[in-house]
Amino acid sequence: MTAEERQRQIVRAARRSGSVDVSALAVELGVAKETVRRDLRALEDHGLVRRTHGGAYPVESSGFETTLAFRTTMHVPEKRRVAAAAAELLGDAETVFIDEGFTPQLIAEALPKNRELTVITASLATAGALATADHITVLLLGGRVRPGTLATVDHWTTRMLAGFVIDLAFIGANGISREHGLTTPDPAVSEVKAQALRASRRVVFTGVHTKFGAASFCRFASVGDLETIVTSTLLSTSEAHRYALLGPQVIRA
Repeated sequence: MTAEERQRQIVRAARRSGSVDVSALAVELGVAKETVRRDLRALEDHGLVRRTHGGAYPVESSGFETTLAFRTTMHVPEKRRVAAAAAELLGDAETVFIDEGFTPQLIAEALPKNRELTVITASLATAGALATADHITVLLLGGRVRPGTLATVDHWTTRMLAGFVIDLAFIGANGISREHGLTTPDPAVSEVKAQALRASRRVVFTGVHTKFGAASFCRFASVGDLETIVTSTLLSTSEAHRYALLGPQVIRA
């Protein structure tokens, strides 16, 4: 097996399982651990994986994006902590945009149910989670539904968003980096997120540590556009400080 064939197999395994382990790959591929580490370094240089201690996980790109169902299985305790901390930033907001994705869905579930709120979302899952709450009015943005994420996109969605002035937006991304800002693989999704930012007075980014340092295909915001970043404690204090220097408050939950 050539290095190129081996690396393709590593990427397929990472995308299938969500992560790969150096020791397990060495056994599976019949090579030394150092060979696997060299392959992972090459794949990271090409933006296909991010290395971790003892392994790697796949980077989402224009050619690969995880589904909502898959995201509900990864880093769930961290996502719940991030969502709870984000929900505490609601303040006196009366209108809230909640992005597509599993962490934003968890934020929706953590919102107080005993006060009047209007929630605007492109996510069918989030709309469903809040639809029966007595004091919450849900506005589901119309448009084409993406099957992997169960969220609406295209001009119907952005046109509806353009008519709103929103107090607070909870935004997710496939990657956030100091160099490239907030990115996502799909141009249609990028347009919705960008319009949500334009419509909102306050913007809070939520995402676990694996989002940081990654860059996907379409940029829709810079780090300086954010009021607050809420992430997990697995993002180092020093790295959180580097993002804070660009403007937003960084909360590690």
